[in-house]
Amino acid sequence: MDKIAIIVAAGAGTRMGSDLPKQFLLLAGKPIILYTIEAFIQAVPGIKIILVLPQNQLAYCKTLVQNQAYKDQLTFTAGGNTRFQSVSHGLALVPEGSLVAVHDGVRCLITPDLIKRSFAGAASKGSAIPVVPVSDSLRAIIPQEEGQTSHSIDRENIRMVQTPQSFKSTLLKKAFARPYENSFTDEASVVEAMGQPVYLMEGDPKNIKITRPFDLIVAEAVLQQRAQV
Repeated sequence: MDKIAIIVAAGAGTRMGSDLPKQFLLLAGKPIILYTIEAFIQAVPGIKIILVLPQNQLAYCKTLVQNQAYKDQLTFTAGGNTRFQSVSHGLALVPEGSLVAVHDGVRCLITPDLIKRSFAGAASKGSAIPVVPVSDSLRAIIPQEEGQTSHSIDRENIRMVQTPQSFKSTLLKKAFARPYENSFTDEASVVEAMGQPVYLMEGDPKNIKITRPFDLIVAEAVLQQRAQV
């Protein structure tokens, strides 16, 4: 099966507090989005990558990769108002009978090993969703007429979900043919909505999503650590 990655970077990134979209912020002197792209290029020789970006950022991203050896492996398309719409636009360019990995553009610490395991899981099980255990204590908030109360949640059976979320393309295309629902938070939730279970696999605690300024500090530390190995 052909392997295709849909890298979604269509969000506004308001929590970062920067005028420059977070996927283009520099990390150790290189734009975040390039780390993400190059992890997939390294993991799967010849992989086709579909980059989903806001319409007004497509031209800028193309300039970032115009001198890269892998530029011909990239396809660009505009995102939508929701993640569901953005992934749908990417899926429209994915052929039947392939394996497709949907990944957050700002999860730039993704490793080739996790990418390979994700595709392997999808080939074997139909889907592969990376998850990691929760280390902090959790509480559920219960709104009341006056104030709120809360109760603790057993974290033993709770997992944090990451990307890439990989699937056989036939399965994911069928799921995304459904109308949008507010409960859709990621690709796994869309697939589950049509009654199809998803397969969980071990993720990577370092595979963080760059959302806030502190995440940049963490990511730089991880990159420095990797450079010393």
